[in-house]
Amino acid sequence: MYLFDTDAVTNIFKKNPSEKFLNKITGLKMEEQFISSITIGEIAYGAFKSRNPDIHLYNLENLLLRVVNVVFFDIEAAYIYGKIRAGLEEKGKIVSDTDMQIASIAIANNLILITGNIKHFRDINGLHVENWLV
Repeated sequence: MYLFDTDAVTNIFKKNPSEKFLNKITGLKMEEQFISSITIGEIAYGAFKSRNPDIHLYNLENLLLRVVNVVFFDIEAAYIYGKIRAGLEEKGKIVSDTDMQIASIAIANNLILITGNIKHFRDINGLHVENWLV
């Protein structure tokens, strides 16, 4: 089962989406596809900053959220986040809070994170990551 990072899931809405990504998701059942509440926030943020927020919010609400399951930043993910953040700080590594939250959700729910930003997540132990965009 898969958790789609923001860059992966929004790739679908690009003029030329990744063919590899489209081929991979075509074979998945809805029960295997997840996005996080954090990703929804990132998409909404991008929509409100854009020149056409209504189009992006429409895509989010009427296209994307109808075909994926949403997983939330719950208590288990919060504990995992705390552990990840403390461990990375101890090593002097910097990872954005949203990336650590998304990674925590993936780990808490035993999901493989699909992202084009492998480097953002490479220092997070216990996280399974795949890049379907290249």
